[in-house]
Amino acid sequence: MTMPARKMSKTDFEALANFRYQLRRFLRFSEELTRRSGITPLQYQLMLQIRGFPGREWAGVAELAERLQAKHHGVVALISRCEAAGLVRRSASRSDQRRVEVTLTASGLKCLERLGRLHRDELRTVKLGFTVPGVAQARPATSRRHPGRRELPIAGR
Repeated sequence: MTMPARKMSKTDFEALANFRYQLRRFLRFSEELTRRSGITPLQYQLMLQIRGFPGREWAGVAELAERLQAKHHGVVALISRCEAAGLVRRSASRSDQRRVEVTLTASGLKCLERLGRLHRDELRTVKLGFTVPGVAQARPATSRRHPGRRELPIAGR
C-alpha cells in the first residue's frame, strides 16, 4: 500500500521556484556568453556533449540527439552548421561504415575549453542555488527512470 502524497507546502514551492530561478540565471549566462563568443548556445551544447561523451572522443548522431533531447534531423542540421564553422568533423566509423562519428576540430576544442572554463567558474558561484531541500538529498545518484544518470561533477566541490 502506498502512502498518499503529502500536500505541497509554501516552502516546497519556494524551493522549487528558487531552483528554477537559479537554473534560468545560469542558462541565460550561458546563452549570452556563447553568443558573445560567436557561436549559438546549441553549438556550444553540441560540442560539450561530444567532448563529454563517456569513454571516447566522438559521438554518433543518434547519441547526440538523445543527449540534446532533439530530433535526429535537427541534430544533423546543427552538425552541418558546426562543420561549416570549423568546429566539428564528421567521418564514417571504421568499425561500421553506416555509422557517422562526430569529433571536435582543434578550433572547436579550443573554443569549448575557453567556454567550458567560464561555465565551470559560473557554476562555482551558483552551486548552492541548485540545491532543492527535500528533493536532491532524497534521490539516489542513479534513478530507475534514467539509468546511468549521475550528478554532474563541479570542479572545486
